[in-house]
This record gives sequence, structure tokens and C-alpha cells, in this order.
Amino acid sequence: MSARTKARKRALDLLFAADLRGETGVDGLERAVSEGNAPTNPYTAVLVRGVVEHQSRIDEVLGQFAQGWSLARMPAVDRNVLRLGVWELLWAEDVPDAVAVSEAMSLVTELSTDESPAFVNGVLGAIQRSKETLV
Repeated sequence: MSARTKARKRALDLLFAADLRGETGVDGLERAVSEGNAPTNPYTAVLVRGVVEHQSRIDEVLGQFAQGWSLARMPAVDRNVLRLGVWELLWAEDVPDAVAVSEAMSLVTELSTDESPAFVNGVLGAIQRSKETLV
């Protein structure tokens, strides 16, 4: 498992926990640091801070492309994997689009429902195809 793959999983853990607590991912990140569980890979913090910084736009894009699914209705894992994937697609210049989608697919395949990979792939694929009009 690559260092960035591990960083994505740790960022997902932080965003997921923060989502369930009703706090921001940055709050969750700061809690982890204060409790001595700081992420070892700096990319984890980049991901969490990037998602939080752009979350309103990310959620708007997800609302547009997740046809028939509100964010509240999505499983929390899927919602946060999609947020990570959208951030990497739209704002992470050093991450190829195919990698962003593939990494998101790996996370939901491992951690979510049987239907989640097809859903996440469809949403991120549509966003990838339209990304020039979204940023």
C-alpha cells in the first residue's frame, strides 16, 4: 500500500469521525493531534484541510451529480469518500484524475456497501468528464 493510499484512508477516518460527531474535519484532525494520534503522512492533513476548505462547493457538485441521492441519504463512508475524490479531481494538481477515481473506488470497495463502488464510480466519472466547467 502506497504512502498516499494510507494517507487517504487516514483522511477518510478523520472525515468520517468528524461527520458523525457533527464537527469539521479540521476539528477532527486537531483532536487527533491533541490526543497524540497525529497523522504521520502530511498528505492526510492536506486532504482533510482541502476538503474542509472547499466543502460547500464539493457538496454542491455532489448534489448536482449524485442524481436521486441527497448527501444526507448517502452512507457516511460514501459521502466522505466522494468528498475526498472530488477534492482530488478538482483541486489536487499533482493527482491524475484516474488515480483519484481509482483510490476512491478502492476505499468504498473495502469499507462500504456492495452497491457503493458502482455509485461512487458513476458520480466521480461524471464529475471527471465535466471538471473543466466545475472549478
